Amino acid sequence: MIVPPRPRQIGRQRLPRSTAGMSLVELMIVVLIISILFLAAVPAYQRIQRKARAAALTNDFRVFGTVFQTYAHEKGSWPVETAPGIVPPGITDKDLQINAWTKPTAMGGLFDWENNQAHPGGTSPGGRWRAALAVTGTTSAPIIIDAALMKEIDEALDDGDLETGNFRKGFGDCPILIIEP
Repeated sequence: MIVPPRPRQIGRQRLPRSTAGMSLVELMIVVLIISILFLAAVPAYQRIQRKARAAALTNDFRVFGTVFQTYAHEKGSWPVETAPGIVPPGITDKDLQINAWTKPTAMGGLFDWENNQAHPGGTSPGGRWRAALAVTGTTSAPIIIDAALMKEIDEALDDGDLETGNFRKGFGDCPILIIEP
């Protein structure tokens, strides 16, 4: 006996459900859980990044401060004032990692050797220091002032207060490490 082919049914057909698949609601719940975990991880990631930037800047301030103090002990005077990112005359690549000095810092801006310079508007009494290291923003390397980052650096280098001690806010709230008042 020959069975004639079944005619196609038009309209809704009941499709069998697979137990291996996911429904749309289940998929949305998974996406929601992943989103919540991501939102919880972002602040922790930002804290880790800030700590890494603070550690890099703290190390640079210590190393550069030591280089300039060594120069002053050997020569009997501080190097002459230079523009941000420019290595003072007499400081060689053997003394200072010139690449680290001339490239933008972890907070932007460039390192700046300050010799007998004034910092009006900063937290310095009288605003003048004999020798200091600053991070100064330039057109090619703008600085991003991050109070939490500066506080972490201050806690590592100094007294934890940006208004007192050797690490302070200088002109335009830029960080400055005073080597000799």
